[in-house]
Amino acid sequence: MPKKVRIPTPLRKLTNNEELVEVNAATIGEAIAELQSRYPGIQERLVDEKGEVRRFVNVYVNEEDIRFLKNKQTPLKDGDEISIIPAIAGG
Repeated sequence: MPKKVRIPTPLRKLTNNEELVEVNAATIGEAIAELQSRYPGIQERLVDEKGEVRRFVNVYVNEEDIRFLKNKQTPLKDGDEISIIPAIAGG
């Protein structure tokens, strides 16, 4: 059973306007790599030059922030939902 990735509006131009895409990855890192293979250019929006999730991008697995789990090594199981949420600054 695949995992679902919820794509935020600013990144949908890279996913042909798909809001929800499915991946078969075992970790968040693999999910990002799979997204990149299908939607070139998305990875550079999600990770920095060191390969770490950008600090202004929040990634959740079933509403749990991966920064409090295992970051890119966070394991995924069937039916998980991954949400990518860009941080919004205001003032």
